[in-house]
Amino acid sequence: MKAPIRIAITGAGGQISYSLLFRIANGDMLKHEQPIILQLLDIPQAQQALRGIAMELEDCVFPLLQQVVITDDPRVAFRDAEIVLLVGARPRSKGMERKDLIEINAGIFAEHGKILNACAAPYVKVLVVGNPANTNALIVIHNAPDLNPKNVSSMMRLDHNRAIAQVSRKLSQPIGSIKKMVIWGNHSGTQYPDLSHAEIRERKILDILQDHTWIESEFIPTVQKRGTVVIEARGLSSAASAANAAIGHMHDWILGSHHDDWVTMSVLSDGSYDIPAGVVYGFPVTCHNGDYQIVQNLPISELGRQHMLENYRELLKESEQIKHLLG
Repeated sequence: MKAPIRIAITGAGGQISYSLLFRIANGDMLKHEQPIILQLLDIPQAQQALRGIAMELEDCVFPLLQQVVITDDPRVAFRDAEIVLLVGARPRSKGMERKDLIEINAGIFAEHGKILNACAAPYVKVLVVGNPANTNALIVIHNAPDLNPKNVSSMMRLDHNRAIAQVSRKLSQPIGSIKKMVIWGNHSGTQYPDLSHAEIRERKILDILQDHTWIESEFIPTVQKRGTVVIEARGLSSAASAANAAIGHMHDWILGSHHDDWVTMSVLSDGSYDIPAGVVYGFPVTCHNGDYQIVQNLPISELGRQHMLENYRELLKESEQIKHLLG
């Protein structure tokens, strides 16, 4: 049997994690022959609930699950971790402004970055799910100087999935037939869902979908605002769909993306598409052997460029707000 992989998850007693843990333990994220150890972190007030979740995991008799560690100490949770999902964060609630969310969560991710730097495996892969995810990932990178910045990313996969779902519904086409979706920028209301390169069975979607008014007036704003609409509908942030996106993100990053497709990941910019280095930005990427490469040389329209720069300016503003945590 293979050696187990240690997977640390923060906010493990929360709604996203409740949808996430059982699927990871079932083998949905990694190969189905890969044993795992779950190292679950949450605040002291959540430890009783976490004990209940650990009991449920035990009662599911997952063959791959070798051990469950529950703790309120990030040093215990991150010790020797090879995969870390930073889910725990104050969620955005009704009426909360983004700048308030940034202020509340920034300190948490600075601390996590420092402890990951000290305790995690040196090759650890870190996915930031807690919002504002892009800026929180930047904070982690700056506070974990010994880790490879390419091993820290933030989640745009939920936005990517939402965009695919809207196109599938509009064109009455199977989800699996839609390829090469891109969400540029920030996981926020300024993100740019871009259909310019998307395909269905090797045909450009823009050649099939002639309703350009729908793209600008419905598709883009629907994807941008979907999280807010979910909160308004259920009174809580997206949970199961966020968990599903996190599993898809890590599966493709570690095991490889489909050979004829790409996925959206928020990664530290290297200057691609004239997005200056120093921000964590959503790009189309391909993944192979645990690494990602930004898809290069895609043509960008003038309108698309405006959307992308709007995203960049927002991320600059966010980084200015937390610059005291960037060293």
